Amino acid sequence: MTTPSTSVLIIYTGGTIGMTQNPETGALEPFDFNHLIDNVPELRRLGYSISTIQFDPIIDSSETEPTQWSKLVHIIADNYEKYYGFVVLHGTDTMAYTASAVSFMLENLGKPVIFTGSQLPIGMLRTDGKENLITAIEIAADRDEHGNPRVPEVCIFFENALMRGNRTSKISSQFFNAFTSPNYPLLAHVGININYDDVEIHTPDNNEPLKPHFNMDNNVVVLKLFPGINRHAVHQALTIPGLKGVVLETFGSGNAPRYDWFLEELRNATERGIVIVNVTQCSSGSVQMGLYRTGNTLRDIGIISGFDSTTEAALAKLMFLFGHHLTPEQVIEAMKRSFVGEVTIPRPSAVSQ
Repeated sequence: MTTPSTSVLIIYTGGTIGMTQNPETGALEPFDFNHLIDNVPELRRLGYSISTIQFDPIIDSSETEPTQWSKLVHIIADNYEKYYGFVVLHGTDTMAYTASAVSFMLENLGKPVIFTGSQLPIGMLRTDGKENLITAIEIAADRDEHGNPRVPEVCIFFENALMRGNRTSKISSQFFNAFTSPNYPLLAHVGININYDDVEIHTPDNNEPLKPHFNMDNNVVVLKLFPGINRHAVHQALTIPGLKGVVLETFGSGNAPRYDWFLEELRNATERGIVIVNVTQCSSGSVQMGLYRTGNTLRDIGIISGFDSTTEAALAKLMFLFGHHLTPEQVIEAMKRSFVGEVTIPRPSAVSQ
């Protein structure tokens, strides 16, 4: 139910949605989000109290880094008691990385943090930005029959789909349905009405206060396997100075070559304390390291399963855990747990390291 007391904070970090076209030059330029209502007058009809904060300078999403994630978390934490929900406007290219990271950094989150953006600037005639923004605000302000936040977690809303933020990946640079949640159901389908799937939405412990975290350790790397990958490339990736964690993108259900040199490089890395997490390069599905002989071999030399985690979530989780100065052994154990619904952990009898 819409009430004037419902307040939403919009945080504009950058991205296409905040652009407008210069009528004289045709160039895309960022507009001042302090004048958001002037650009999206439809927001007046929502009846909410809407405030805005704009990053200065705004960030091209391809230049996003952990310091900006910390800045975003600071803004949400500092304003947490003032607003009912938050909408984060972000460039689409790295939105899934940021949403994944923030989901870990906002421990005990009990309010909606809805990421959205657009493929076309909000000032263009056929923009998807207005619909995405308006619906994201509605979701951030929505309440259940008990008056509690309807979606108290970090989400991405894009083109009629509400997704858990740490379960998403960007799949298109051209179409409006730019994101997918390959291994977790949508939290809501949006058409004429917003149809929530309440069973899939995370329910927080309302007795626990928000606990923001700000430290992320980016001494991690993604190593994607491909046919013909050579030892020099693998060696260079695994011997980066200061390296602590690796997201290893393998084939199918977690398979990799069994070349002696390849296994030696991986074994040497794990023996040096580098945590290597096995995720699939497939667009959906889960790593099952005990299914084939190659997966068993990886497990035997100390590679751990990322189960059905996205690359974005696995990378952000490693940064988060190492940011807390955990030992490699502690990180390995933590990677086997789901913190905020970012991964589906098989039953204990089926879990393999």
